[in-house]
Amino acid sequence: MKEKERLSDLTWKKWGPYVSNREWGLVREDYSDDGDAWNYTTHDGAESKTYRWGEEGICGICDDLQKLVFSVGFWNKKDKMIKERFFGLTNGQGNHGEDVKEYYYYLDSTPTHSYMKMLYKYPQNAFPYEDLIQTNAIRSKEEPEYELIDTGIFDNNEYFDIFIEYAKADKNDILIRLTIVNKSESQAPLIILPTLWFRNTWRWGYDSYTPQMSSEDPACITIHHKDLDIKNLYAKHSQKVLFCDNETNNEKLYQCANETRYSKDGINDFIIKGNSQSVNPNHFGTKAAFVIEENFNPKETKTFEFRLSDKDLTQPFNDFDKIFNDRKQEADEFYEEIQKGIDSEDEKMVQRQAFAGMLWSKMFYHYNVEKWLKGDPSEAPPPKSREKIRNFQWKHLNNEHIISMPDKWEYPWYATWDLAFHTISFSLIDSDFAKNQLKLFLFEWYMHPNGQLPAYEWNLNDVNPPVHAWAVFRVFKIDEYLKDKPDVQFLESAFQKLLMNFTWWVNKKRQQRQQYL
Repeated sequence: MKEKERLSDLTWKKWGPYVSNREWGLVREDYSDDGDAWNYTTHDGAESKTYRWGEEGICGICDDLQKLVFSVGFWNKKDKMIKERFFGLTNGQGNHGEDVKEYYYYLDSTPTHSYMKMLYKYPQNAFPYEDLIQTNAIRSKEEPEYELIDTGIFDNNEYFDIFIEYAKADKNDILIRLTIVNKSESQAPLIILPTLWFRNTWRWGYDSYTPQMSSEDPACITIHHKDLDIKNLYAKHSQKVLFCDNETNNEKLYQCANETRYSKDGINDFIIKGNSQSVNPNHFGTKAAFVIEENFNPKETKTFEFRLSDKDLTQPFNDFDKIFNDRKQEADEFYEEIQKGIDSEDEKMVQRQAFAGMLWSKMFYHYNVEKWLKGDPSEAPPPKSREKIRNFQWKHLNNEHIISMPDKWEYPWYATWDLAFHTISFSLIDSDFAKNQLKLFLFEWYMHPNGQLPAYEWNLNDVNPPVHAWAVFRVFKIDEYLKDKPDVQFLESAFQKLLMNFTWWVNKKRQQRQQYL
C-alpha cells in the first residue's frame, strides 16, 4: 500500500498544512510593556506587520521549518482588504471569548499529506467586520454568539464554495487545485491570488541571508533559497505576477520610515487601491502572488491549477489529473484498511473527516523564550517590564517543530494535555508521529529542569492534568497492536523523564497541602 509505505519516509512529511490560521494576537508576537497580546498585534494590522515567529494564511502549506509558505488570497471586489487571513474576535471582543467568524471545513488528508482537501465559504458581498465586532460587544455572556451566518450575508446564496486540494507528485513536488463554485443565481466577480512568500528570518540580526523570488513569465514564479529544493511555482492560468517584500510597513503602522520600498501589504494596496507604486516593477521580492481575475456566471464552477515543484518543467500540467487520481485512490486504500470492521459508510465518512481535522491542525510552532524576553539584536530592546510579565522561568524553552494544535485559529499554540489526547487518535493512522509528539515534550528544551511540562504559551507554568504518562502507555499499546511488535525502546526512552515529571507532581501537591495546613 503506497501511503503506508510512505509513512516510513519522513521526507514525505517535509511539506504539509503547517501554516497557522492566525498569528496575530499571540503571546509570541507580543512585545508590549503590559503583556496585552490580543491588542499588540491585530487582524487589520497583520496586513502590514511582519511576524517574528510564524506565518498565517488561508488553507496554507509550508515546509517543516516554515522557510517558504504558500497560501491563497481572494477579493470579491467589495471587501476593504484582500481575504488572506481568517477573521475572528479577540478574547475581549467576543461575548464568549475569542471566536473565529468564518466557515471552513477540513475534508480529507493522508498522514503524509500526499493528498489533502478542504472547503472555504467566501461571501460575495463586503465581509461584515464591524457588524460582527459591534453586535458581539453589546451581547452578554448569557446570550448566544453572533455568528457570520447571523449577519444575513449568506441569505441569498451569494457566496463561493472554494475547494482547495493538494496532491504530491513527489516529496518536493506539490500539485494544487482550486475548484470554485458560484452558489448564487447572479454573476459574481472574483480575484484569486495564489501567494508565495518567505518567512522573514533575515530582519532580526542573526542571519542576514535574504532569499528571493523572481519572474519573467506571468505563469511562473522562480524561487531562490539556499536551504530549499523547491524551484518554481507554476500557474495554468495567470494574467500577471505581483511582487513585494515580507517587511513591515512602518509608515502605515508607526508613522516612521520604511526600511524597504515594497512592504508586506504592497499586493493588497495594488489590488484594493490600484497603487502601482506598492509593488516592484522589476518583478522580484520575498513575497509574490499570481493575479487571476474571473467573472463567474450563475451556478458556474471553474477550476484553477498550480504546481510548486523542485523541477524545471516545460509542461507542468500534463500529468496533473493522473497524479491527483492516483493520490485519491491511494488515500481511499489507506483508509479502507484502517476502517475494516466499520460497516456504516456514514460512520466511515465521519471518522475520515475527523482524521482530516487532526491532520490539517498540525502546525509549525516556533518559540525561543530567552530570545523573546531579551529581544533581537537588530530590534529595539523590549521594555524591562517584560522580564517579569510571563514565562520568565522558562528561559531554556526553545520550540521549533511541527506540533499538533487544539485549533489553528482559536488555539494556535499547543496545550500539553490536549496534545496527549491528540496522540491517541493519531496512533490509529500514524503511530510514529504520535510517539514522536509525546517524546518531544520530554526533551530538555521543552520540559523544565524541575520536571514540569510546559502548559501553553499564555502561561507555561500553568498546571495541566497529569495525562502524559497515560498517553505514552496507551499509544505504546495501540502501536503494539497495529504493528504486532512492542516498541519497548519508546517506552524506555520516556520512562526516566516521566519519572521526573511524577516527582514534580508529588512536590507540587505537597506544596499545595502545606498551604492549606
